[in-house]
Amino acid sequence: MNDLKILHNPRCSKSRQAVAAAEGQEAEIVQYLKEPLTRAELIDLLGILEDEPTLLVRRDATFKELGLTDDDVATAEQVADVLAENPKLMERPVLIRGDRAIIGRPTERVQPFLQA
Repeated sequence: MNDLKILHNPRCSKSRQAVAAAEGQEAEIVQYLKEPLTRAELIDLLGILEDEPTLLVRRDATFKELGLTDDDVATAEQVADVLAENPKLMERPVLIRGDRAIIGRPTERVQPFLQA
């Protein structure tokens, strides 16, 4: 299969590890901070994500600075709205293949996904 896509942030060690793990496979590497996903693309991603939609949102300093709470990212629609406006809040890496997607954290999730 060559339809692997990795939503990647090169500044993130976990994201770099996922890209390295996929070496040798044909993969589209998308630097989502340079090429942010649209709200529609985020909705599509959330529809195939094997994780709870809310887990796609990083709870970091930016999350707090924006005054966001867990209640603001409780549904897929809310997550899509927040990430469309603030792509840097997206958890990374995200691996997509066909009709499946995972958040590559912890890193032990990456290899089984790549081999499936």
